[in-house]
Amino acid sequence: MSDLNPILSGSAQSIAAYQEAIEQSTQAVVQWLKQPEMYQGKTVAELRERINLEFTSQGLGNQAAIERAVEYFLKDSLSVHHPQCVAHLHCPSLVISQAAEVLINATNQSMDSWDQSPSATIIEMKLIEWLRAQVGYPAGDAGVFTSGGTQSNLMGLMLARDAFFARQGHSVQQHGLTGNLSKIKVLCSENAHFSVQKNMALMGLGYQSVTLVKTDAFSRMDVNDLAQKLAEAKANGEQVMAIVATAGTTDAGAIDPLADIAALAAEQQIWVHVDAAWGGALLLSEKYRHFLNGLELADSVTLDFHKQFFQTISCGAFLLKDARHYQLMRYQAAYLNSDFDEEQGVPNLVSKSLQTTRRFDALKLWMGLEALGKKQYAEIIDNGVTLAQQVAQFVAEQPQLELVMQPQLASVLFRFRPEKGDTARVALLNQRIGDALLASGSANVGVTEADGVTCLKLTLLNPTVCLEDVKVLLASVVACGQQLQNA
Repeated sequence: MSDLNPILSGSAQSIAAYQEAIEQSTQAVVQWLKQPEMYQGKTVAELRERINLEFTSQGLGNQAAIERAVEYFLKDSLSVHHPQCVAHLHCPSLVISQAAEVLINATNQSMDSWDQSPSATIIEMKLIEWLRAQVGYPAGDAGVFTSGGTQSNLMGLMLARDAFFARQGHSVQQHGLTGNLSKIKVLCSENAHFSVQKNMALMGLGYQSVTLVKTDAFSRMDVNDLAQKLAEAKANGEQVMAIVATAGTTDAGAIDPLADIAALAAEQQIWVHVDAAWGGALLLSEKYRHFLNGLELADSVTLDFHKQFFQTISCGAFLLKDARHYQLMRYQAAYLNSDFDEEQGVPNLVSKSLQTTRRFDALKLWMGLEALGKKQYAEIIDNGVTLAQQVAQFVAEQPQLELVMQPQLASVLFRFRPEKGDTARVALLNQRIGDALLASGSANVGVTEADGVTCLKLTLLNPTVCLEDVKVLLASVVACGQQLQNA
């Protein structure tokens, strides 16, 4: 056991083993970063055949285990930093975020109680205070870091549900759901994130509780249809528990009219949750911050930092406007957040989170803000939005490409347009272009649908990518399309 040095501790032997393992891993990453390919191009079947586990009774030791991880994981990983990797909301990470991960992993703090994460707890609370100020919320620390958008959206919907029942004098926490649940509805746009339906099912209200509101030509929620859907719900004897607005839809990057939605909701005392997992990056923007006007009116907000804040996965946050609503999910356990601790002013963040054990992901954002400063952070966020506008103009000028929609954030929806072919043929051709580029290992282009028609997507999060890089990618799309068309 001692020869393997398995546990990180303060002994000289353990520290030496740690340094060796980190150095070996770091050198492997450096070599991987230098490889020119975006992806080695192995298929699902090839990877399944290639990857085998070797759990021996004696163990391989640290060095051999790292070598196997490099061979079977690292070499066949997608290079998200590659200029031709633009399929998803999957960002390259800040160097400082990588450094933060070393500190997070080595210290292994758990954010559920102060005595497991003393300095980390205070840093996270102060960062939540700062984020609330960026949104325009009142001073306070009602909020918590999360694993990402789906969890943050779940917290918003759960508190909206419990506040809805509390107004009727019923505690869901104490007594569970009650009444005719089929009459309780949540409204969101046709382009809202799938986690709205997923979370409503998880909360026992089902997909049927979600009413979809029509969107305009730019995939934004249609406020007139929202008003009509609210009127229809009332006429049908239904009660609207919450409206989920989106600030940055997954494909189009659309931002719903937040202030108008909040005004309609206020008339009927309806909770508004804004999923700003992507668009929330504009809180730091110098050019586009006004896109988020009205965000401060929401009852709760989702933010993600592993998108256009360029942090490593995972790193998100949930912000709650009125701290009193946290009482709806409050639970006390003597071993974590006792009455005595509360009386003494000891902050135990488990009271604010759906998770118990939780990583100190807030450190990554804190170090990023300190290292870059607000101005440089704003520049790399704005770069993607500006680049998308430039790319859209270029696409519109290409005879074999068709711009599907003017960009709003950092994504461009377009399609390869053959000289002839019906809609189904064009859709299949664009799907095959995306598949062929990934299979070749040269590029990763998104494949999605806009108005029911298959198209391609560029998600331009990488601040090192310029218009010339994208032109190279688009030339590959055209060449691939022509080859497939001729075949």
